[in-house]
Amino acid sequence: MRISIGRIGWHILTVLITIALCNEHDSICDESTGNCVEPTHTVIRLAKRDDQLARRIAADHDMHVKGEPFLDTHYFLYHSETTRTRRHKRAIVERLDTHPAVEWVEEQRPKKRVKRDYILLDNDVHHASPFRRSVLSRDGSRRAQRQQPQSPREIPSLPFPDPLYKDQWYLVSFHLIIRFLFVTFQHGGAVGGYDMNVRQAWLQGYAGRNVSVSILDDGIQRDHPDLAANYDPIASTDINDHDDDPTPQNNGDNKHGTRCAGEVAALAGNNQCGVGVAYKAKIGGVRMLDGAVSDSVEAASLSLNQDHIDIYSASWGPEDDGKTFDGPGPLAREAFYRGIKNGRGGKGNIFVWASGNGGSRQDSCSADGYTTSVYTLSISSATYDNHRPWYLEECPSSIATTYSSADYRQPAIVTVDVPGGCTDKHTGTSASAPLAAGIIALALEANPELTWRDMQHLVLRTANWKPLENNPGWSRNGVGRMVSNKFGYGLMDGGALVNMAKNWKTVPEQHICTYEYRLANPNPRPIVGRFQLNFTLDVNGCESGTPVLYLEHVQVHATVRYLKRGDLKLTLFSPSGTRSVLLPPRPQDFNANGFHKWPFLSVQQWGEDPRGTWLLMVESVTTNPAATGTFHDWTLLLYGTADPAQPGDPVYSATPPTSQGVLSRVQQLTSQVRTFFGGFG
Repeated sequence: MRISIGRIGWHILTVLITIALCNEHDSICDESTGNCVEPTHTVIRLAKRDDQLARRIAADHDMHVKGEPFLDTHYFLYHSETTRTRRHKRAIVERLDTHPAVEWVEEQRPKKRVKRDYILLDNDVHHASPFRRSVLSRDGSRRAQRQQPQSPREIPSLPFPDPLYKDQWYLVSFHLIIRFLFVTFQHGGAVGGYDMNVRQAWLQGYAGRNVSVSILDDGIQRDHPDLAANYDPIASTDINDHDDDPTPQNNGDNKHGTRCAGEVAALAGNNQCGVGVAYKAKIGGVRMLDGAVSDSVEAASLSLNQDHIDIYSASWGPEDDGKTFDGPGPLAREAFYRGIKNGRGGKGNIFVWASGNGGSRQDSCSADGYTTSVYTLSISSATYDNHRPWYLEECPSSIATTYSSADYRQPAIVTVDVPGGCTDKHTGTSASAPLAAGIIALALEANPELTWRDMQHLVLRTANWKPLENNPGWSRNGVGRMVSNKFGYGLMDGGALVNMAKNWKTVPEQHICTYEYRLANPNPRPIVGRFQLNFTLDVNGCESGTPVLYLEHVQVHATVRYLKRGDLKLTLFSPSGTRSVLLPPRPQDFNANGFHKWPFLSVQQWGEDPRGTWLLMVESVTTNPAATGTFHDWTLLLYGTADPAQPGDPVYSATPPTSQGVLSRVQQLTSQVRTFFGGFG
């Protein structure tokens, strides 16, 4: 009897065999493709920094140390070329684990990380200078400069003579009439003619002086004629090759970081390209995407010179494919925490992140653990005509928006390019995050004492939703602020941000209030087919401990398993009635493992009183009545303060709607959903 396996059968068999072989060699395997990932290096942690001891331990184990330590006491170790077999390497790591001086050891495997831009077909590049890469040494010049008295602010003479300045429509609205006609023709009267009001900050003399920004990416061309005078070697390094030169390879694929750097700090008035938002800021770059990106590579990048660097800008993340859940590993999470705790002399580093480009695949930035971190400002994008771009991802963790590209018919972002040239085709949320970093640099010049939390307060308070009001999805939260899953609190406003920053008082101490939902039955709750589950938690704001009466971030850590993860939808209701879709359905996500204590984040309840009944709605949009799974647990984490953020802030009612009121609202929404879908299966 002949057995016909068929094409699908052969694929499944190949995957199973490949996974078995990979497991034999201790590799990480993708269950859907069978692709295996070998470790690239090993990281050890010592009790204290001791470079000589680290090198000795490495040599004793037929390994060698590369680069500088990161997170103070962590070292990159690489096997020698004579150590060839996987079994031998694994035995070496096991011996390292028993070494008395080694507190922790872990093999590091590469992660899939993507840049958040896309290619426009008519990509005009104006070349200006040759390109070279050479290793340089850091010196203390920038640190010494920071200790000098701040130079008086200079009021620029506008317009700048830089040839592409006239095309920077998002900074200064030269195109008012053209944009008005364009959006009227395209959209029948959509709001047009806005910019991000950077000119108002410039005219007060703010240009980012004494602020250092580092671009975490594929490197930056440090000798670019429009960047060289602002280049900061102390905010720069090469993690990929373990040297001090962040210059990217000149292979056509590594222009991304240089473009992002130009948005922030391209020189003004030098007749080159356009101008950076913070054209007097110091700009550095970390070359970390041009090679295997592991947890340790990310941590080393995020923790570089945290007392020196003010702002880290990242325009990358996990794949925006509509089916990935991924985020920072334990080392990167530690780097974030140390940054906000100790960076900038205890005021905290500011981490700016691009929200993601997976909109065309119905992806959500809620599945990206970098944008759902309490420690990052997640920045979304808007188009030339004040609409949602096709690549935009929705999530309640986005705090604000800057302009970026749409399609080839609309203007994109002007910046510098590799090798030594200019472009007016920078795109995606990749372009939005650096613009936000530049605007934040203006505010830090206006008030260098701002903490990382101060900046989040300022960004959301000064964001302008009016330019984007014609987009659906806006709602008013419990303190009267308009907010959107697409755009956060609106378009960043440079002038308003600087003006508010100048007189801002440091916010009160942050408290964290935690509530854990416990199922009546200790076993996970079975779920079948299309379902809706409502889970409520009564919250008193931890009044007897570390009270949270004025909300900042809200996190939900949830564990759910389901046949198709992409059919799940999670919605959170606050006592004030604010509704946040934590996770929308993602049709391309066929993962059957669900998620385990995933940290969903919302900034949409900012300023509300958390006391009252919170409700988490978990539902499925499946059309498969046989789909099964289990709901395991959820925990509510409330971040905020016991007192108002600023003296004179309004005090909102501490008597929120009752649990019955919240449930009534949910029942109304459920009825609408049932009507739309024709009832639940």
